[in-house]
Amino acid sequence: MNRIAYRPLHGILLLDKPAGASSNHALQQVRRLFRAEKAGHTGSLDPLATGLLPICFGEATKIAGVLLGESKSYTTLARLGTTTDTDDADGGVLRTRPVPAFDDAMLEAALVPLRGRILQRPPIYAALKQGGEPLYAKARRGEIVEVAEREVDVFRIVCIERGDDWLRLEIDCGSGTYVRSLVRDLGEMLGCCAHVAELRRLWVEPFRAPRMYAMAELEALAATDEAALGACLLPIEAGMVGLPGVLLDAEQAQRLGQGQPAWVKPQQIQPIRIAPSQASTQPETLPWIGDATTVALYDATGRALGLGALSTDGTLRAQRLFTWAVPT
Repeated sequence: MNRIAYRPLHGILLLDKPAGASSNHALQQVRRLFRAEKAGHTGSLDPLATGLLPICFGEATKIAGVLLGESKSYTTLARLGTTTDTDDADGGVLRTRPVPAFDDAMLEAALVPLRGRILQRPPIYAALKQGGEPLYAKARRGEIVEVAEREVDVFRIVCIERGDDWLRLEIDCGSGTYVRSLVRDLGEMLGCCAHVAELRRLWVEPFRAPRMYAMAELEALAATDEAALGACLLPIEAGMVGLPGVLLDAEQAQRLGQGQPAWVKPQQIQPIRIAPSQASTQPETLPWIGDATTVALYDATGRALGLGALSTDGTLRAQRLFTWAVPT
């Protein structure tokens, strides 16, 4: 068997995760195809789920935590009348109940409490950690798992199609929201059980209209055209456009690279960083900057240097710098 010659590779792949694969399995498959030394994903999708799974290679892994905390959008098929121990179709049936008749007005009334900032109890089969261990590991051992409610943001949840015992929903939500929990709770509000039968992630900020690549497509390119495979990657900067940006001069970049703070002027700051030519003019004060606000750092050419923490007085400190921003 030929050993894979891994290489330094930096960028972001927008993978269309196939159903049945864990996020980590999909990550390892893609890493081998690209022969990347280092890779990480930006938030797990359940094995049942498909859709957008951003994969970060090399230095892009340093911004994975930022993408993990971004808003996301899903479409899901909720099956009514049955609840499972995982809250989706991969679990064992816990209970069945008849589905009562309800009209659109009753459905809308049941959806209203699921919108906005709500308290949600995550599923017991979840990657969420408790005592340093994923909840699903405890549940699989048969342990009693107590999961506390927590606040999450549901910006939009609507029904776009329905049948006698199913609903197709579209959901826009903040980080940490479990669609399985939303569907479970909706079933209770309708007076019956419910679980997720299908789930697809449509987008993750800042990739609102993603060009996703299927595994089969990537495998074909890896076998025939490595240059075309490499062209599937987005630059690291593409994952940073949702952050305020700071354009650094050479002296400021040097100070940060040496582990020292720098001081920036308001005109160096951009609320949303797209390109140097699109910089917006900032006021002389920085009221929108909080204590240690995370910002994206760029040099004068627009190349990303990493992430920094910017305070209201203009003090900037490095958080995570890319290797090319640190002097050797």
